[in-house]
Amino acid sequence: QVQLVESGGGSVQAGGSLKLSCASSNPGYSIDGLCMAWFRQAPGKERVGVAGVRLAVGSRYYADSVKGRFTIPRDNAKNAVHLQMNDLRIEDTAQYYCGAARYRTLWNMIHTRPPPVDLWGQGTQVTVS
Repeated sequence: QVQLVESGGGSVQAGGSLKLSCASSNPGYSIDGLCMAWFRQAPGKERVGVAGVRLAVGSRYYADSVKGRFTIPRDNAKNAVHLQMNDLRIEDTAQYYCGAARYRTLWNMIHTRPPPVDLWGQGTQVTVS
């Protein structure tokens, strides 16, 4: 069974950078036809999408709260996507989750509650102080 494996969380001071990674646990499982997105959930709050990419066409979405600071590059060599987070703020502190969906639009995946995600990563904590 395919899983999404996340890495790269940690603690950083405000203004710093972190890069999260999300890859398939099975190297033979191609992510080409997927929409993949990063969500975050702070304590007591709902899980919200912050960035996503429709891999077949390369279209991307960024929430207003992260636009200009976060990017979601694809890593073809690792069959993965990353979340590059720059100029981190205290309000970016949350548990970050990678999600993948095959038969969804990117808009639908990001904005529907609960998110219609087929695969979730295990989550990784990002703490900004």
